[in-house]
Amino acid sequence: MNKENPDNSLFNYKRRRSKEVQTGSLTIGGSHPVRIQSMANTDTNDIQSSVEQSIRIADAGGELVRFTAQGVKEALNLKIIHEKLRKHGYNIPLAADIHFNPKAAETAALYVEKVRINPGNFVDGRGATDSFEYTEDEYQEELKKIKTRLLPLLQICRENKTAIRIGVNHGSLSGRILSRYGDTSTGMVESCMEFLRICKEDNFNDIVISIKASNTVVMVQTVRLLVLIMEVEGMNYPLHLGVTEAGDGEDGRIKSAVGTGALLAEGIGDTIRVSLSEEPECEIPVARKLVEYIASREGHPFIHAKDSGKVSLFSYNRRESDAAGIIGGNQLPVVIASLPVVYSSDDLKSSDECDKLSPDFVYVGNNCHTDGVTPSHPVSNTNTIVNYAAWQPEKNSYPLFTAAEANRIRSVDADIKFLELSYSDLTDDLLSETDDSVVFVVKTAHRNGVGEQRAFLHKLLSLEKKNPVILKRTYNESQEEDLQIMAGADLGVFFIDGLGDGIWLEDEAVAPEKLLSVSFGILQAARARISKTEYISCPGCGRTLFDLQKTIARVKEKTSHLTGLKIAIMGCIVNGPGEMADADYGYVGSGKGKVNLYKGRTCVEKMIPEEEAVERLLKIVQINGE
Repeated sequence: MNKENPDNSLFNYKRRRSKEVQTGSLTIGGSHPVRIQSMANTDTNDIQSSVEQSIRIADAGGELVRFTAQGVKEALNLKIIHEKLRKHGYNIPLAADIHFNPKAAETAALYVEKVRINPGNFVDGRGATDSFEYTEDEYQEELKKIKTRLLPLLQICRENKTAIRIGVNHGSLSGRILSRYGDTSTGMVESCMEFLRICKEDNFNDIVISIKASNTVVMVQTVRLLVLIMEVEGMNYPLHLGVTEAGDGEDGRIKSAVGTGALLAEGIGDTIRVSLSEEPECEIPVARKLVEYIASREGHPFIHAKDSGKVSLFSYNRRESDAAGIIGGNQLPVVIASLPVVYSSDDLKSSDECDKLSPDFVYVGNNCHTDGVTPSHPVSNTNTIVNYAAWQPEKNSYPLFTAAEANRIRSVDADIKFLELSYSDLTDDLLSETDDSVVFVVKTAHRNGVGEQRAFLHKLLSLEKKNPVILKRTYNESQEEDLQIMAGADLGVFFIDGLGDGIWLEDEAVAPEKLLSVSFGILQAARARISKTEYISCPGCGRTLFDLQKTIARVKEKTSHLTGLKIAIMGCIVNGPGEMADADYGYVGSGKGKVNLYKGRTCVEKMIPEEEAVERLLKIVQINGE
């Protein structure tokens, strides 16, 4: 990823060319398709269940299955699972997921096609909560220990043609890295690069890399930074993408599409996993839809645009815009809905959930009253957007102009004037017709709509035009999941990069309340506007100590009213406290039928019986005044 973007990579889709890595029969990287994988949630001590789940993942279209291996025994069981799958006619590669136990990694490397190690806990003994300052000599001594411990694994992998995944997670950086870099993207990248440099020096290159976080902004910015640093150091290893602990249902799908989709759209990524707190095979069709949607941009009409040089890809800086009413400036991004909206049903309007998801503006076309609006909830009681030809100067009513009508904007007296444009409409003559009250509604029908809308924004930045910008996309998807994936991938990145002042989705094939939910979901996933409780829930693995899906449902039932809080639901104590990263409260499995409860990263109650844990969590939240 070159900062100057000489090939217009900001605006035109082109896959990053990475090194090919052989993982059994599967080739990752190079010109090969983006590979789809999942992780089993069975314990490898349960051989039969592990085999059956692997088969379900493979039948769903998964191309690689990962298992956690807590120790040497669990790693040895992978040999049996591997053999049984081959006897059933399944040649799907297996990966071992290792934390804290280099010996388990060395054992697994004898029998599986890939071994994942976490630089945050492969060697370093000090955890994220330990307080310790390293001198330069001590820091270098720790690096020598890593090299001494890593080289034997590299040799085993070389002899057995086993690939390695170096997998950094935001919530499990070592105390050593934190002592020097803090909890930052730079620290995450350096944690990865330390291991990569050792591998390169040893001439071991069968490596896939991942850098994950539950925070989509952190995840996207960090992967971009890693790509840049690797380029500087002459490396082009393939990348595995994923938003860790994305959750379940609509939230999990949107969050994954926002984070992973943003990077795929920039040509980054060679294999992905959508981490849902659902059965592993449910992840595969979601990941496949996302990959295929982004890949459909290949060979699109070229977008001629110039990088303004005013957008950082590695840190958040919101584009400076002048406020027009409640839009722009330092105000939260707005949501616009086209009629019919949830107001069309008294039952829906009376529900708490729909009250929380009321749009800021409703587009009514040429009419102030339509069949979709009940008399008890007239459009005139909310902010409306009306086509200029039909607009009358009334309270809370604002005109929408087309490009052909732009020359009439200055003659209209309104606090907010909407101007709907595509990138090709954005000429100097048109801009001369606008004033500070104009809000640009940026539409696109381009196959690479992300690139074209980004080009629009960069041109505004180059011209130092500070009008607020609404990102508008129109779809015709009857399946809610398809809309969640497409809209999340298309629009989330603009809010991750601080480039949007609002969102406007249209899809006549999707129920209005669902469309509105997706709009707010995208803003929440991009950390741009929080409208509900956020759940950071792991997808589960062989270490999970309770029924994850049932527990998530119980926690959600009791806490969904806590708008703005981030609550983590983690299956085990091994990674839970670290991987939940920036959660406000945590519910973490600590033993069979036992739960530890956290405020931030501080454990406040230990070994609570599972049947009491949700109520105890609520009491902790109440005590802290939430």
